[in-house]
Amino acid sequence: MMTPGDLAAVKQLLAAPKKIAIIPHRNPDGDAMGSTLGLGRFLKLKGHDVTVIAPNEFPDFLAWLPGADGVKVFERENETATKLLKEAQIVFTLDFNTLGRLGDAMEAVLKGLDVPFIMIDHHQAPDDYATYMFSDTNYGSTCEMVYHFITALDEKQYLDKTVATCLYTGIVTDSGSFRYPLTTGTTHRVVAEFIDLGVDNSAIHSLLFDNHSHARIRILAQALQNLQVLPAYKTSYTSLSQEELNSFGHSKGDTEGIVNYGLGMKGIVFTAFFSENKDEGIIKISFRSKGDFDVNKFAREHFSGGGHINAAGGKSTESLEATIQKFIAILATTKID
Repeated sequence: MMTPGDLAAVKQLLAAPKKIAIIPHRNPDGDAMGSTLGLGRFLKLKGHDVTVIAPNEFPDFLAWLPGADGVKVFERENETATKLLKEAQIVFTLDFNTLGRLGDAMEAVLKGLDVPFIMIDHHQAPDDYATYMFSDTNYGSTCEMVYHFITALDEKQYLDKTVATCLYTGIVTDSGSFRYPLTTGTTHRVVAEFIDLGVDNSAIHSLLFDNHSHARIRILAQALQNLQVLPAYKTSYTSLSQEELNSFGHSKGDTEGIVNYGLGMKGIVFTAFFSENKDEGIIKISFRSKGDFDVNKFAREHFSGGGHINAAGGKSTESLEATIQKFIAILATTKID
């Protein structure tokens, strides 16, 4: 949690109604959208004028989240979003810890603001842009951190079913449905509290995982067909080219979670998923691991990325084929237990 002094300062900042902007990272996932919308609802109940401003579009499978229809998208609504950011009296940044995660244009706007920034995040090596930070890698999700932030403010009277629904969603997605190592007894106690508030956990799981388009299933099938196994390195990887994605008429979010399939085989400790994005001129890479193999370190050292010990992302400006060959070459000098 924040230091007592910082927490007291934040409580004072939030004591009277203010204009507040809340920002998730670029290409927001369930934890990013759940945490921003959950915090946004909480602050609105306290009487603040709140807008969630996403750097770019969020996936359709999260569009059902309460408040999602009010999210401003910086790339699509640049003028309006910029105006709202410049009018904000407080800026919350959730589920990321470096402004570089927003894209150059949005980063430039934020760097020009002279207002308090409040960071809530669970990734490693935070930058120092925030006035107040709740940064802790021991949490499995930012959504769980938002719950503890509300609790530390001693304002759980504003924790209603809608706030809890948003926060539950991020906990589920970032914990791999409660499978990942950072899922603790406290995590389950928080979730139990949400269910007691009326959160429909079964319905949320269905909306998240049983609501795929035909295109999404065909993309998954192609990715599994492309799956390669490197037993000597206890590693697997798969990839999708831009042409493959286009052939199925993919939408944002259709590749979410594909990386996890490569980790589901006996003897595999490390897996990667390479997705070509010609519009951005990059290969987007997701990494997952089991046990002590640190994919955060691997992504930072080799692919301009980062994240957590067992889940991280990166990127490459080389071709898809060259990126995969570089990945394989690095494995030859990497110890994977």
